[in-house]
Amino acid sequence: MDNAQPIIVKRISRKADGHHGGSWKIAFADFAVAMMAFFLVMWLLASATEEQLQMISGYFNDPINFDTSGSPFVIDLGGTPEIGLDQSLREQDATQLDADTIESLADQLERRELDLLLQELQNRIDTEPVLQRFREQILLEITADGLRIQIVDAENRPMFASGSARLRDYFEEILLALSDTIAKVENKISISGHTDAQPFTVRRDYGNWELSADRANAARRTLLAAGYPQEQIARVVGYAESAPFDIDDPLNPINRRIEIVVLNKRAERMMVDSTRGEMRPMPDDSPVPETEGDSTAPQRQPGPPPANLFEDAGSLDRLRE
Repeated sequence: MDNAQPIIVKRISRKADGHHGGSWKIAFADFAVAMMAFFLVMWLLASATEEQLQMISGYFNDPINFDTSGSPFVIDLGGTPEIGLDQSLREQDATQLDADTIESLADQLERRELDLLLQELQNRIDTEPVLQRFREQILLEITADGLRIQIVDAENRPMFASGSARLRDYFEEILLALSDTIAKVENKISISGHTDAQPFTVRRDYGNWELSADRANAARRTLLAAGYPQEQIARVVGYAESAPFDIDDPLNPINRRIEIVVLNKRAERMMVDSTRGEMRPMPDDSPVPETEGDSTAPQRQPGPPPANLFEDAGSLDRLRE
């Protein structure tokens, strides 16, 4: 028997790996450049003076106002940092603004605040269910006096009971929903009541003037009950039918309305000046009217004030004669 074992030959085939490309070289180059830039920055910071460091910080904080008329670099070729002339001139001009320019800028800023308030009120009207139902009865606009909010009557949905200053429940809900948004600004407000041209015949001593004033005052009380600051209410007034919304139709229900004006500063100043009631004294050299029929009559000289008729018995006797 042949005990020889078969010879097994294993052949291992080796295949060369594919080419990996050169993308790693680009990544390594970026890394080397970044490290070089990092060490360069560290070297500059270590060799710069405290003044130069402050100027470098100023450049990165406000590069626009830094000097660009000389060297285009943060530090010029001589190594001395220069402060931009534009910044110094701007600071000088800011101190020389006249009163008219300052007032104009303040008016623009206030107008922007009122525009934001109008947008916020409009968003609440469009999103809150309480106000969505009365969207057509709440009118917002910017006027010369400020932001005007008009809450008008509808044919089938009046704000007040007929002929009275008693608010409907839904009108109270409107004022309560709007009061907290209006209170976000510190401007004072003016509240005015308006009626239509329908004569008020229930009482002889009570008419549309009294009714419109009472309705405006009822709106004021509702705002105060909602937490609106009392010191921000500048005026409450009734106009009766003297300022209709619809001039062509004085009996239109839209003429019955409540207006709330968020006053701007100019309108507030004009209102304060008009309610001071200061009397200007007449000048001493004012002309004295001549006596009728006598052009040569002497002018009357100022004398003591007339006596009280009830304290001067002679005056009473002359009146009796």
